[in-house]
Amino acid sequence: MKFIFLAVLYVMMVSPTEAYDPLDPSGNITIKWDVMSWTPDGYVAAVTMNNFQMYRGIMNPGWTLGWNWAKKEVIWTMIGAQATEQGDCSKFKGGVPHCCKRNPTVVDLLPGVPYNQQYTNCCKGGVLGSWAQDPSGSVSAFQVSVGLAGTSNKTVKLPKNFTLLGPGPGYTCGPAKIVPSTVFLTSDRRRKTQALMTWNVTCTYSQFLAYKNPSCCVSFSSFYNETITPCPSCACGCQSKKNCIKSNSKLLHRAGLNTPKKDNSPLLQCTHHMCPIRVHWHVKLNYKDYWRVKIAITNFNYRMNYSQWTLVAQHPNLNNVTQVFSFDYKPLVAYESINDTGMFYGMKFYNDLLMEAGPLGNVQSEVLLRKDQDTFTFKQGWAFPRKVYFNGDECMLPPPDTYPFLPSSAYANPIATSTVAAFLFLLLLSIW
Repeated sequence: MKFIFLAVLYVMMVSPTEAYDPLDPSGNITIKWDVMSWTPDGYVAAVTMNNFQMYRGIMNPGWTLGWNWAKKEVIWTMIGAQATEQGDCSKFKGGVPHCCKRNPTVVDLLPGVPYNQQYTNCCKGGVLGSWAQDPSGSVSAFQVSVGLAGTSNKTVKLPKNFTLLGPGPGYTCGPAKIVPSTVFLTSDRRRKTQALMTWNVTCTYSQFLAYKNPSCCVSFSSFYNETITPCPSCACGCQSKKNCIKSNSKLLHRAGLNTPKKDNSPLLQCTHHMCPIRVHWHVKLNYKDYWRVKIAITNFNYRMNYSQWTLVAQHPNLNNVTQVFSFDYKPLVAYESINDTGMFYGMKFYNDLLMEAGPLGNVQSEVLLRKDQDTFTFKQGWAFPRKVYFNGDECMLPPPDTYPFLPSSAYANPIATSTVAAFLFLLLLSIW
């Protein structure tokens, strides 16, 4: 009985829904509600969504936020966002609310809406950049006027059961918690004001909730071995193999092939790994004090392009990156004493958009790293990354015993050709 209890406790502690990322331990999306004013039957709140995840953003078609009202609240008006359904507002004889549902679902407005519908940091189609890549683009906000609600700090009931899609599943939101009121500075920065009431909701991401299988894989190659280590077979599951398209298929010329579906279902190129994304790490050159790697990212999904993509790699020599040629790079130091993780991302207006599968569906760059003579080696797969993440999701690596190995002849210190030639020349002279 004691063993069963311990087993159940262990399963609860390591539950796959636990949203903890060792490379970004404090990463989350925080949704802050600031009550800015009271109205005759409720309040006006500014809702701000901050993405504090270092390398995980929210792509098109953007975020979707939902919650349940604690009482019978309604949304009179919204600026910078909209509820997807109005619900039954038939009991209102005068002005009709924007939304009467007990569980409203809210989305961001699209770019280009009229100015009177815009709010600060709104109207980006729900796209949120990651904190490390684009701090200014990692914020989204809207204003909501709530009716049939409390009209003071004591009578307001906090919304509950928050949900966040980004754009698919994976996020789990905690309960709303009252926090100290937000303080604001006036435009001349000479006066401070504060919200009448503030509460926060924290949402964390779990890849186990988002996908049953990995969404990317990694392949390896090197200059010292002709063997190319491919992605593992069915690395991302082979459920889509019945509907995949071969790279030379005539169907590729069909109109509307690249149009995304409402459910974001992929249309993949037929491969042995069946992953939407493949990351290839090639050990290209070896110098006396440096070594060079080429990184290539290929998109095999005909229905999706990736804007503001990110690639995170963990390798001990990333503490000494000398130059990244065609990507931007930022070290990620989650723990002060360890600097072995970095984020690569596209240069703005150059290669920050990874196009859909096809001739243009890839981006690549070379990376120059300075050797640490105490640790550097090509033996036992040391030159390859320990972990790789694309857009915040961990990719499947090949088994370690399949990595390109260093030929056995390279372990010995070979006698230089010039030395052998000189020895033979002297031997001939002595005989002569």
